[in-house]
Amino acid sequence: MDINGKVAIVTGGASGLGEGTVRRYVANGAKVAIFDMNDERGNAIAEELGDAVIYQNVNVADEDAVKSALAATVEAFGAVHICNNYAGIGNAMKTVSKKGAFPLDAYKFVIDVNLVGTFNVMRLAAEQMSKQEPVDADGQRGVIMNTASVAAYEGQIGQVAYSASKGGVVGMTLPAARDLASYGIRVNTIVPGLIHTPLFDTLPKEAYDSLCASTLFPQRLGKPDEIAQLAQSIVENDYINGECIRMDSGIRMQPK
Repeated sequence: MDINGKVAIVTGGASGLGEGTVRRYVANGAKVAIFDMNDERGNAIAEELGDAVIYQNVNVADEDAVKSALAATVEAFGAVHICNNYAGIGNAMKTVSKKGAFPLDAYKFVIDVNLVGTFNVMRLAAEQMSKQEPVDADGQRGVIMNTASVAAYEGQIGQVAYSASKGGVVGMTLPAARDLASYGIRVNTIVPGLIHTPLFDTLPKEAYDSLCASTLFPQRLGKPDEIAQLAQSIVENDYINGECIRMDSGIRMQPK
């Protein structure tokens, strides 16, 4: 699918991997709706990039909020062809610690945002895509990219909720691609390793250097635009479907 002239939704698009993808899509001629809850950053990016971008305050786990934002996107740009789900949260708690068992509400919150929220946006974006005319000779109507993590495969100590949520994203990739194939909608999952987002700027130098040393090659953290480049490649290569693609410099996470 040619990105030029298409319309994309990017959840979590006000920072990090999402912001990198927003900027790359716009540079390649797409119009983008940022779904996020960071009003200051979302509005600033939309103002900077001009008429090609709108910002919507969206809790991805809220059905009505997503429906409303989708309607606003279609009203502004006429369609939805691409959906990138980056919005997510994490916490660090052991199943049992000196404080007792992992609080169930804290576990459910991570699952609700990362897994239920991803599915919520995917299903509603796909519904909109299914109503549109195909954009190519193959009958393609849309591309959906969810975001997991290497923690889905090698979750570390304290990542039980986060790993479960991302494992769920991995697990629904192929069945979702199968469900949506008849509508000409592809579904893939990006599986990032250690990517340099603003969170890493708060780490002590020793901790940051240790993370870099844990990668295979190149020995550094990934860049948000490298994830965005992968997203662009998935959009443009029509034969990538039902796949989970690790982008992690060959890292295999250790227990801690």
